[in-house]
Amino acid sequence: MENYMEMKFSALVKNVSFARGTVASFLVEQDLTLNIVNEIKTIVSEAVTNAIVHGYQSDPTELVFMSLKLEKGKLIITVQDTGVGIVDIKQAREPLFSTREDEDRAGLGFTIMDIFSDSVEVLSEVGKGTTVICTKMIE
Repeated sequence: MENYMEMKFSALVKNVSFARGTVASFLVEQDLTLNIVNEIKTIVSEAVTNAIVHGYQSDPTELVFMSLKLEKGKLIITVQDTGVGIVDIKQAREPLFSTREDEDRAGLGFTIMDIFSDSVEVLSEVGKGTTVICTKMIE
């Protein structure tokens, strides 16, 4: 393993930018293009937003867990919540699907993660939470 970090933070929407900044700082030594860094920051934004808005239904007393692992030109981003879980993962990954139709949500979080990642794995259990693991080749 070349580098690893993990952190937890309150499930506040304002912490999405904190998570984005953290991943950018983690990668600063990697000599990546701005385009690649922005793609990675977008992956993190979508995964963390999903955890906060859908997993915890914006409950600021909950915690989001994020880890980053860099090994042999591959970045593995893991975002986890212990919230409500996903009833139907296949449906949740469909473009425009949202569990928060009462809000102005596009329902494109997983779609965007799929576009910018080399792989996206979603593990979830109703009532226990969701883990999203995104892999991005950076070399």
